[in-house]
Amino acid sequence: MAIRKFLSFTLKTVVTGLAVAFLYVLLIQPDLIGRDSQVVAVPEKFVETVSPENTVTVKVEKEAAGDWSGPVSYANAVEKAIPAVVNIHTAKVITQRVHPLLKDPVFQQFFGDKYAKARKQVQTSLGSGVLMSAQGYVLTNNHVIEGADQIQVLLNDGRVERASVVGIDKDTDLAVLHVKADGLPSILIGDSDRQRVGGVVLAIGNPFGVGQTVTSGIISATGRHHLGITAYEDFIQTDAAINPGNSGGALINTSGELIGVNSAIYSQSGGSQGIGFAIPINLAKGVMTQIIEQGHVVRGWLGIEAQDMTQQAASIYGIDFRPGMLIGGVILEGPAGRAGLRPSDIVVSINGEIIEETSEAMKTISEQPPGSTITLAGYRGDEPFSLKVTVIQRPEQISTGTTGNNGG
Repeated sequence: MAIRKFLSFTLKTVVTGLAVAFLYVLLIQPDLIGRDSQVVAVPEKFVETVSPENTVTVKVEKEAAGDWSGPVSYANAVEKAIPAVVNIHTAKVITQRVHPLLKDPVFQQFFGDKYAKARKQVQTSLGSGVLMSAQGYVLTNNHVIEGADQIQVLLNDGRVERASVVGIDKDTDLAVLHVKADGLPSILIGDSDRQRVGGVVLAIGNPFGVGQTVTSGIISATGRHHLGITAYEDFIQTDAAINPGNSGGALINTSGELIGVNSAIYSQSGGSQGIGFAIPINLAKGVMTQIIEQGHVVRGWLGIEAQDMTQQAASIYGIDFRPGMLIGGVILEGPAGRAGLRPSDIVVSINGEIIEETSEAMKTISEQPPGSTITLAGYRGDEPFSLKVTVIQRPEQISTGTTGNNGG
């Protein structure tokens, strides 16, 4: 019995000792455990190194392809593009009208005629532009330089140069200027057709005249039209901050390539509210090329006004609904009118290509060279028709800036 009690006491003592020793090692000297094999779970974007003292050092080695998408900084993209973005200063002489009362002989008898003379005032404005080539061609908005008597371009290197107007295109609100200077940079040109919603973009310009500024955002939408800004609309929408003075500046991607020309904002306050619009560079390039080569843009014209065919439009016109382009107005002496097209006709195809959107159809018409013949197929009531129409050059007196689907 005594032996059994002795063994029980001894076993309890040993177990208690082992427990105390284990707690001591675990809490006081944990580095004594697992000296020969040490495993640390480290994310893919980190790498671990084990020092001779058997301590683990973790440092950033590279970005993983999963969680970290996109660059940490856009400085490289901005560095490529910013030398080619310029500030534009314009000056316009305004003649103030004289009130008829000041010309009254009785008034002049007491105060003389010094108040009856017209006063001239210089009005200045600010904007931005993009150097498209080392030859000095600058792309900007027409509204930035419209009516200006003097245009100066402030280059990124501090030089100030006089600029001349090569040509303008009110239908897209674009203008091309020319600067005579040596050692001019030029911007990298991207492909606006390949841009996707959600892509990161940077807007570079001169907002409020504070100096060259970069803002960032994403592409909120592409192909925006029906905005009533210009006659031909195919805008990139972005939430990158665009403010007064940014107009004509660059919208670039994260590779530093120009994908758009900042043009307009939707705002109730006059400042940025996260809805800005840029003209796609693929559209702007075509306009710029024609302006440089011909001094103006040549567009095909049929003399029609049209809109997307909808159930509501069909109800208003009292006709059956068919997808296509609803003709709202026709100039009788225009090409379409002479060919027999009439209001309320529904055009469903141009040269055999089905019409998905009226804006695209109008763009197709405008791209046709004057003198070419196109085939319009559609319906007049329930009767199908097919007309051959000879395209002419768009007359300059046609009003612009109403809707994206007028004046085709």
